[in-house]
Amino acid sequence: MEKIPKRFWEDAKWGRKQATYLLKKYPEMWVAIVNEKVVASGKNLKSVEETARAKTGIKHIVVRFVGGSSCIY
Repeated sequence: MEKIPKRFWEDAKWGRKQATYLLKKYPEMWVAIVNEKVVASGKNLKSVEETARAKTGIKHIVVRFVGGSSCIY
């Protein structure tokens, strides 16, 4: 079984802490986070994942949806 790197968990934590910033800058978009930076964003999850992997060469990347005011959970 492959171990998830510590960096992944740190990026996930950073994404949670930066929720307000992400909402202002990337509403209703997917964002990919590597080393506590947004490396890709967009409306299409698959495209964001592919762009982030192409830019970084990293397999395990935090990708989260930044909900906006029109999202119902």
